[in-house]
Amino acid sequence: MSSPATLQVCRECGGGAPVDVHFCPQCSKILTLGRHGDYFAFLGLPRKLGIDAEDLEQRFRGLSRQFHPDYFYNATPAERRASLERSSYLNDAYRTLKQPMTRIEYLLQVEGLAPTSPQEASRQVPPALLEEVFALNEELDEIRDLRAGGAPPEIWKSRLERARGPIETKRVAHEAKLQELSARWDALVDSGASVGDRRAANEALEALRDRFLERNYITNLLAGIERELSQ
Repeated sequence: MSSPATLQVCRECGGGAPVDVHFCPQCSKILTLGRHGDYFAFLGLPRKLGIDAEDLEQRFRGLSRQFHPDYFYNATPAERRASLERSSYLNDAYRTLKQPMTRIEYLLQVEGLAPTSPQEASRQVPPALLEEVFALNEELDEIRDLRAGGAPPEIWKSRLERARGPIETKRVAHEAKLQELSARWDALVDSGASVGDRRAANEALEALRDRFLERNYITNLLAGIERELSQ
């Protein structure tokens, strides 16, 4: 579990403050965004995947009020800029952590295990799933040919529905596995896993990454079927 920088400097008084404190302990001025931790720490949350939606909402609204530019209308230019920076960062953090899938993706990013390119992501998808993608694409080509040849909608749409069934089943299974792996990660965080436990943390993150990438593939397949059905 990565350890972010622990100190930021107030540009108003020069005092030091913990990295994810929003107002200087010495002069009470809002701190410029500058050096900071991550979305979790910014919202005062542990780096866990199980987040209470109501608690997240309350934290977001509370910080929104504190950072709102209206409160800094007569403040110095530096303070006004800091309020805008923190408001913008807060909005990004809230949007990212609100949804389970973007939360997993962000955790992988800050822990250094997110794919760096689409090509890398493709290489990490199991060959068995790629074979299913190839088979499905062949089926979709045949269905497009049927449609182009004037086949009645009930014929080609029924084939699309049959093709969607196994993919939807896989999606449900993968999301259940992601929930299981998320709980495993959270248990490591709760146990206070340290550098000595890095191997267990890496194994949990790698399993999360692999399932997340597979889930993205499956979601894209289902989206493709939905586009065909909407024709």
